[in-house]
Amino acid sequence: MRLTTVRTPSGTQAARLDNDRLTAVDAPDVGTMLKKPGWRAVAEATPVTGNLGSVHDASLAPLIPKPPKIVCVGINYADHVAEMNAPTPEQPTLFAKFWPALVGPNDPIVIPAVAPDMIDWEAELAVVIGSHGRHLDELGARRAIAGYTAANDVSARDWQFATMQWLSGKTFEHTTPLGPVLVTGDEVDHAADLEIVCEVDGIVKQWSRTSQLVFTPERLVAHVSSILTLEPGDVILTGTPSGVGWARTPPEWLVPGSTVTTRLEGIGELHNVCILEDITTSTSPASAPTTAQEQP
Repeated sequence: MRLTTVRTPSGTQAARLDNDRLTAVDAPDVGTMLKKPGWRAVAEATPVTGNLGSVHDASLAPLIPKPPKIVCVGINYADHVAEMNAPTPEQPTLFAKFWPALVGPNDPIVIPAVAPDMIDWEAELAVVIGSHGRHLDELGARRAIAGYTAANDVSARDWQFATMQWLSGKTFEHTTPLGPVLVTGDEVDHAADLEIVCEVDGIVKQWSRTSQLVFTPERLVAHVSSILTLEPGDVILTGTPSGVGWARTPPEWLVPGSTVTTRLEGIGELHNVCILEDITTSTSPASAPTTAQEQP
């Protein structure tokens, strides 16, 4: 099953995707739908007036517009660990994002006006939670996963590494595309070995497979559930493979006009053009940090 969130003149609308046709389901967005008891039956039902036309003509919102939680994982691909000259982690490195960071699969990525110089790409598999869960084992974690989608954890590296805490470089508003669809695990073998690609201006920068993940989606969900209760609509970004701009010699960055394409096998594609934030109406812009740590 494939689900998405569509923008309409009256607001957002959850929809089921069959081939290229969109059918409305009884919820304003996929996150709200996942909160309904028996959400799969809700998604499979077809209202009489449910035809929303072709996905190619639709404006897609962030798949989960306002997740209760966005939990992100750092240094979680074996090839990325090697690229960063980092030790293989013994447990997941977690940080957070907030929902204003999210944009739709074809929306602009907004480069922050206060942090325009070191903007990096990070293609990621994202896990979407479909039920409440606490202290889950890996089997319970798999059952709690509603499905999978694509994301790009666009990062302001100078702000990320200005302190020991990564949050400020990870959650600038309108920087993180999420979508285009939620795909249930039965359609993609629970994301065990999917190709993941990031292109910038048509040039491949990242290529890997999700089989390179140090901590699988099930292990991540189980681990996070040992810390806090997971809820329907929560999103977990599982980490990025090698090829990030920070690790290149010389480093490479996104700039206004850069086109970022994020592709996940069996799930779909994000296609986002970078624009510079307009703060001409802002009265108190923040000051950018002046230094960055040497190690990512």
